[in-house]
Amino acid sequence: MAPQLTLYHCPQSRSTGVLTLLEELHAPYELHVMNMKKGENREAAYLAVNPMGKVPAIRHGDAIITEQVAIYLYLADLFPDAKLAPPLGDPLRGPYLRWMAFYGSCFEPAIVDQWLKNKPADKQACHYGDFDTMFNTLIEQLSKGPYLLGEQFSALDVLWGTAFGWMVMFGLVPKLPVIEQYIARVSQRPAALAAREKDAELVAEQAVA
Repeated sequence: MAPQLTLYHCPQSRSTGVLTLLEELHAPYELHVMNMKKGENREAAYLAVNPMGKVPAIRHGDAIITEQVAIYLYLADLFPDAKLAPPLGDPLRGPYLRWMAFYGSCFEPAIVDQWLKNKPADKQACHYGDFDTMFNTLIEQLSKGPYLLGEQFSALDVLWGTAFGWMVMFGLVPKLPVIEQYIARVSQRPAALAAREKDAELVAEQAVA
């Protein structure tokens, strides 16, 4: 039997993207749901899984994987039949890894710095250079569309599409047509609709718990 796959999940959080990815992969999984408003992700049981108390995290057999990008890479490679990750040797494998890493190493740190109004670091010392160059580099790639790897939809688009959806909603990125059109393409896929429906049900359950 294949090892059990469990997603540690708080509804309407970063782990919603991983829930969407699991739906895209048609993967068998179990949900370990926590109520973030009640601080359940900060209790000892979950801190034993991820001492930082963050979601998402997954358990696959005896292996625990945390950090969004690592989880997306792991899951997409774990279910190759879904073809959401270019395999080794594919010319798109390098760009796929590039834009996965770009999210965690450049995009989200830059967004957080801007949101917190942190003083910009010297461009030569800052790990993402400067916000405008980072953002324009991303938009240039996104503009080639329809997806980040061109015509090929991948796990990249689940990560970025979900993140853009939240960030546009909260005004963290501008409502550029290229971003809004990209969000629409990704968010209307059956897997994204199924994940949002599950999240809505969980939010409703937690509201009366």
